[in-house]
Formats: sequence, structure tokens, C-alpha cells
Amino acid sequence: MKYMLLIYGNEHALSQAELEQCYQDSTRLAHQMKEAGQFLSTAPLQPTAKATSVRVRGGKRIVTDGPFAETREQLGGYFLVDARDLDEAVEIAERIPGARVGTVEVRPVVELDNLPQA
Repeated sequence: MKYMLLIYGNEHALSQAELEQCYQDSTRLAHQMKEAGQFLSTAPLQPTAKATSVRVRGGKRIVTDGPFAETREQLGGYFLVDARDLDEAVEIAERIPGARVGTVEVRPVVELDNLPQA
């Protein structure tokens, strides 16, 4: 089963050196997961200052700068994994470096038929 592991944290909590170390640790984890057959995809996200939100209301598009919600923690990246079950997905989530300073949300992915393959 596929799980999306969404990494939330304060985007200003880490120094540049700590952020670079987090990227290195995450890359190492991705390689370990690839060897275990669990890795599908991962990427950090640009800061929320680069975000754009799109809504459609009454048939009209509304585009605003910034993230959808104002919160203390922001979505900073993700891992898409293939895990046996929720327990295995949680075990993977606890290994993500961002879990040490923020939160990793574990959500099963709905797999729809007939979607194009990447």
C-alpha cells in the first residue's frame, strides 16, 4: 500500500547548516528505503513565501500568494512510500529527519485506476 508521509515543521527552525544536514540525512534514508523496496518519491518544498494558492468559487479562479492556512508548522516536504501496512509506514516516518523537529503526517494514498503513469 502507498502512504504519503507529509513533513511539517517551522520553516525557520533550522539553520542553513542544519537544513543541509537534514537534506543529506533524508537522501541517505531514501537510498536505504530504495534498497528495501519501499521508496517511491521524495522532495523538499520551497518556503511558504514561494507558495501560491488557487481556489475556484462561483466558477471564478482566485489566486493568492502564500499557503492555504496560516499555522505554526508548514508543509516542508514529503516521502511517498510503499509499505506493507500502517505500522511499517509509521516506522519509516519516525526515521525521517524532519520528525525530530516537526511532525510527519502518515496518510494512505487512494490509488485510482486509469491514471497516467509517471
